[in-house]
Amino acid sequence: MKAEEVPEVLAADGTTIVVGDADAAVTVELYEDPRCPVVEEFEATGGPALREKLARGEVRAEYTLASFKDDRIGGDGSKRAVNALRAALEADKFAEYHAVLFESAGAIEFAGGFTTASLLSLADRVDGLRSKTFDHAVRTMKYEDFVTASEEAYKAADGEDPRGPGTPTVVINGSRMTGGMYDLLFDKESFGMLLEARFSTDSE
Repeated sequence: MKAEEVPEVLAADGTTIVVGDADAAVTVELYEDPRCPVVEEFEATGGPALREKLARGEVRAEYTLASFKDDRIGGDGSKRAVNALRAALEADKFAEYHAVLFESAGAIEFAGGFTTASLLSLADRVDGLRSKTFDHAVRTMKYEDFVTASEEAYKAADGEDPRGPGTPTVVINGSRMTGGMYDLLFDKESFGMLLEARFSTDSE
């Protein structure tokens, strides 16, 4: 299926954004902050493998969006980006906007971080996303409560470190990728093979 046809929904917990076939054999939990340069690297390198498998219905992705980078480096760009991503979900354009946002994250961060103007400009690259409803949500921080709740969910995810597990954190079918497995996330072929291995293991 095409990227715009991949199902996406807000989970019952109110903070997890679920993208992909509900019956997919592999579930990938992702913890990301829009201003994190390592997340940007992951999305550019391993991300394409994940997106291809989402389109084929082989994987379901569950995103928890953090915004701690604002407190660490200043500004409110992460919060604004998370709010805009939540607004994109309402238009069934989360996955497309998410991809566009991370393609531009480095340059935007260099220029001072995500702003209302830059987030709306990026939305122009997603067919059908810009609307009065979306623009209003971005300008007014309509989903500020979601932003706060998502950051709290991120902080609670580690269970040991109250600051959260770090971004990106990737959990495949309940197993957190660490050590050598973590390194595989940053290469399209390697991450694709890792997802295939998890698919094969859980299908046997």
